[in-house]
Amino acid sequence: MTEFLPDYLIRQQAAVGALVLFGVLRVIFAAVAYERGWRISIVERCFVGAAVLYCIPQLFDLLLHVYNASAASAELEGKAAGCAIALFCAPILGHRLGFE
Repeated sequence: MTEFLPDYLIRQQAAVGALVLFGVLRVIFAAVAYERGWRISIVERCFVGAAVLYCIPQLFDLLLHVYNASAASAELEGKAAGCAIALFCAPILGHRLGFE
């Protein structure tokens, strides 16, 4: 179905999905870490690892399936951008809420 959608729509949908997923989860886990006395750097490393794992399926699609490379490339770019924005902005929000 992705061959009928323009690349920019796929990229935007993947970016918004990753942004919401990682942004919300990062703030929730910051609250849990604050409550239990965990170091926030451990939470940050776990989320960077989770973001890499979240992007790996599209990387494999990009490398292994040449016929679907355009859609996989657009989705990988969107997911990577969404994860990067979320992992940059979520600590700011967590700090403003008093969890960090």
